[in-house]
Amino acid sequence: MALLQDKKTELVSKYRRHDKDTGSPEVQVAILSERITYLTEHFKTHKKDHHSRRGLLKLVGQRRRLLDYLRTVDQNRYKTLIDQLGIRK
Repeated sequence: MALLQDKKTELVSKYRRHDKDTGSPEVQVAILSERITYLTEHFKTHKKDHHSRRGLLKLVGQRRRLLDYLRTVDQNRYKTLIDQLGIRK
């Protein structure tokens, strides 16, 4: 399942930095985190779905790269985003 459009809009409005912001690292990480959470729940019932598991690992890597970028650009934005999303590290 792709992320529903209304949920995506809600995430964008919550994590955006200004009115027309849709692609800042904060927004992208929030959307990826939502998809990762959904796929994690999916794997609790579909243990042998290895094709989707590969996609999950790619999403986790992409989120990690965005978080690393955000940490180098602005440490405060990184810390607040981690706290808001409840991501470890």
